[in-house]
Amino acid sequence: MVLNSQEVKRNMIEKIIIQAIGILAMAFNIWSYQQKKQTYVIGCQLFGSLLFSVHFFALGAYMGGLLNAIGIFRAVVFIFKDQFRSENILWLIGFEAVYLASYVLTFTLLKKEFNPLNAVVEILPIIGMTATTIAFRSKSSKTTRSLGLISSPSWLVYNIVSFSIGAICCEVLSLVSIAVGFFRLDKKEKEQQKQE
Repeated sequence: MVLNSQEVKRNMIEKIIIQAIGILAMAFNIWSYQQKKQTYVIGCQLFGSLLFSVHFFALGAYMGGLLNAIGIFRAVVFIFKDQFRSENILWLIGFEAVYLASYVLTFTLLKKEFNPLNAVVEILPIIGMTATTIAFRSKSSKTTRSLGLISSPSWLVYNIVSFSIGAICCEVLSLVSIAVGFFRLDKKEKEQQKQE
């Protein structure tokens, strides 16, 4: 099948738009680690999840799309902790069950080929989502940043395999942002406590 120049141009524009959505999602996630309040961290990540969900589905990276769609609901639950009583362990168990169901759906309903490489690559974002879910249960933005050191590398490998430019940059920059957040917020707080 030979594509004419209009189809090639349209395909190129679609790819650029898909990657641009990922880059915008990245901006929300990176900015989240610079927030002082836990609810602002989660709020920024909610918008990042929304955009990354669209981005990954458009790329055909269904596990990433599913988990980010779940991430939207998860963010709402943890932003409104008191109303949803998100500290209840049943939320963590429920989210884990949904993450694992997404893994199964990816290989069954969405027909991702099951082989050793895919089995490992597709589990990595579940590890990342688990770390983030535990972080959201915390009342501390410092804990959220710490657990980002598990989440970001897990997603980074998945993003490289999925060739998501925005998501790759997001995780690299998230790691840098986490380090800056530790230095800017946590180290200063520790120094202030020593002075008191």
